[in-house]
Amino acid sequence: MKKKFLGLAAAGAMLLTLAGCAGGGTSAGSSEGPKPADQLVVGFSQVGSESGWRTANTTDIQAAFKDAGIELKFSDAQQKQENQIKAIRSYIQQGVDVIAFSPVVETGWDAVLNEAKAANIPVVLTDRAVDSADDSLYESFLGSDFVEEGKKAGEWVLEEYKDSTEPVKIIQLEGTTGAAPAIDRAEGFADAIKGDDKFEVVASQTGDFTRAGGKQVTEALLKSNPDANLIYAHNDDMALGAIEAIEAAGLKPGVDIKIVSVDAVKDGMQALADGKINFIVECSPLLGKQLVDIVNQINEGETPEKRIITEETTFTKDQAAEALPTRQY
Repeated sequence: MKKKFLGLAAAGAMLLTLAGCAGGGTSAGSSEGPKPADQLVVGFSQVGSESGWRTANTTDIQAAFKDAGIELKFSDAQQKQENQIKAIRSYIQQGVDVIAFSPVVETGWDAVLNEAKAANIPVVLTDRAVDSADDSLYESFLGSDFVEEGKKAGEWVLEEYKDSTEPVKIIQLEGTTGAAPAIDRAEGFADAIKGDDKFEVVASQTGDFTRAGGKQVTEALLKSNPDANLIYAHNDDMALGAIEAIEAAGLKPGVDIKIVSVDAVKDGMQALADGKINFIVECSPLLGKQLVDIVNQINEGETPEKRIITEETTFTKDQAAEALPTRQY
């Protein structure tokens, strides 16, 4: 698995000036000792609201910090890296105690994260990693193992078609280009199926993790690949869009074209229970309490685990029907 770390660049005079503006040295876990919870301020930059998963993630994080009595400054990047960088710089200027964010894409973070380090503000990654050379600029990374999620999806495909002697033509609906889950879910899936020549990814295109994107891309790819057997979607929202496109083409999702997806949000789970999706790999958005725990550890001067992987499972049709009544998201 490719490791993703933060790069360490030299901090120049401009960053030192910024540190002074941000009140460096007074953040959580400093030599002044821990702050009371109601005096802590955390800046959180979210990717956007592109999917049901992301909405559930935002809601859970906001609720967890409210319950903990910690002030959370929140910004929505609307899936644009420049918006996220602007928000992080704003948090640095405000002198927040901790900055947490879910990176829109993997690359291009070194400069702003060096600014946070110069300002003595700890950074926590949530849900997504960054791709750089050095991990010294962040305290912890909380989230799923996206490669493992892709691998689980691929393993289901291997089992589903183990007795087939015919070629299996696969359309892949990718997440946002450059995003860690898109890269890793594709990698894990490819690694799982590469040992069997009957599997072929005949088309792979981004649907930006959105339902509309999944529908639009599937419509186009089905026209150029009318004999496709299976769709692998990097999230449920794109899978749900694919269902619409398959039905519009006069085909039956889950039967004429099978679908495997990642997330396990309620709408996706309902489609699985209804037989329109065949298999879902869970990716839990409920990271709020764990993020609060990390912030509290930092505030107490403790060192949180560098990599915290969320526990997740997989769902078949029957398992989805059983889980739906008590599903939180």
